[in-house]
Amino acid sequence: MSTVAAIGARAGVCGLALAGVDVLVAEDPDAVRRAWEALAATVGLVILTAEAARALGDAATAPDPARPLTVVMPG
Repeated sequence: MSTVAAIGARAGVCGLALAGVDVLVAEDPDAVRRAWEALAATVGLVILTAEAARALGDAATAPDPARPLTVVMPG
């Protein structure tokens, strides 16, 4: 079974934990990239804050069957 993860600043992602999302707090671009690289193989959907998406670049949100589905929260 796939899980859902969220990456971004604490204020943007903490509330998602109430819905069972695995929250990866990342306050700066380097932390975002480390969190992205550390995603578990079971993650099927990643929710990114707008800032986290900018830190990862377009490649993170482009469709790719080798990666989990990725969506960006409105900024």
